[in-house]
Amino acid sequence: MKHSRRVFILLGVLAVLFASAPSAFAEKTLTVFAAASMTESMNEIAGLYGKAAPDVKIVYNFDSSGTLKTQIQEGADCDIFISAGQRQMDQIDISADPAVNTEKLDFVEPGTRFDIVSNKVVLIVPKGNNPKRLSDFNDVGTDKVFLIALGNSDVPVGQYSEQIFKSLGFWDAINEARKISFASNVKEVLAQVAAGAVDCGVVYGTDAATSSEVEVAAGAPEGTHAPIVYPAAVLNRAADKDAARAFAEFLKGGEASAVFKRIGFSIPGGE
Repeated sequence: MKHSRRVFILLGVLAVLFASAPSAFAEKTLTVFAAASMTESMNEIAGLYGKAAPDVKIVYNFDSSGTLKTQIQEGADCDIFISAGQRQMDQIDISADPAVNTEKLDFVEPGTRFDIVSNKVVLIVPKGNNPKRLSDFNDVGTDKVFLIALGNSDVPVGQYSEQIFKSLGFWDAINEARKISFASNVKEVLAQVAAGAVDCGVVYGTDAATSSEVEVAAGAPEGTHAPIVYPAAVLNRAADKDAARAFAEFLKGGEASAVFKRIGFSIPGGE
């Protein structure tokens, strides 16, 4: 009798496990590689998407667009890529200009690429600590600035910074004077300024808006850099292309757009 009772209990436990198994096994995981400047907005959007598609788990990898592009090229698992610059997406898109995609890389699923948000570039200083009264990008080329934090050359924000200072005529001068503290992504630039390790730094407006430890000293002069537009695309090696496409469509919708706008992004072609 005891043996029969144990068997009965065991069968009951197994029945409960199998009954709950379908919901557990049905969960899909999407891996999204996104530019570091999208950390706050994309984390919030993941929460919203969890309500719309509870069977889908979003896993993020936030870093500089150049680093993410390299990881994709080297075989990292990624379903959706969101870059802070067109160049990094072009470098893995076979339909892009061959002069940019020089290695003829083919990772973008045709018909899924779109411009998700646009941004602006600003000069920031530590909150409440601007003794030199920096108020213009041109100040960087003067004795007012001893050290400035900028993104590396493979980071979109670093590329925009270089464009700005070349346009203003003193990029070579600040390099030769060793006035630049280079960072591997925009969040590192933000951290250097917040810590007071540099006099100022160049970041996206959205990054400045999400930090209570820095303040904006100036916006980039109009016409000094290329438009800052973030492309997004499903990758052609996505494990579940339908699920990836569905999340990409959600990113184009009203709920996601509202989050982007509140954090400081603009929607290309929108208001």
